[in-house]
Amino acid sequence: QVQLVESGGGLVQAGGSLRLSCAASGSTFSIYRMGWFRQAAGKERESVATIWWSGGTTYYADSVKGRFTISRDNAKNTVNLQMNNLKAEDMAVYYCAVQTRPGIPYDYWGQGTQVTVSS
Repeated sequence: QVQLVESGGGLVQAGGSLRLSCAASGSTFSIYRMGWFRQAAGKERESVATIWWSGGTTYYADSVKGRFTISRDNAKNTVNLQMNNLKAEDMAVYYCAVQTRPGIPYDYWGQGTQVTVSS
């Protein structure tokens, strides 16, 4: 079991920045990949950014490339999402998730943190 706790959401003006953090605990040795997802009101959940725990390869959705940066701290078992130049369309509940091996859905999810962007 892996437990995830997100923090850092809040209200920000368009063009501003926020930094989300996700702390993992429990069986962290089983982490293969961690990701940030978001779900806006009335929309399906979508992948925002992912990072492979070993090696640190990253992936970004086209909509956030150049604005968001995902990073990890293996020693602290945390993953961060730096979000710059936020837009109204970035407003959503952001979730942190863990995948324990390739080819399967993400196994563990955090409770989510709200990001609100005012224009």
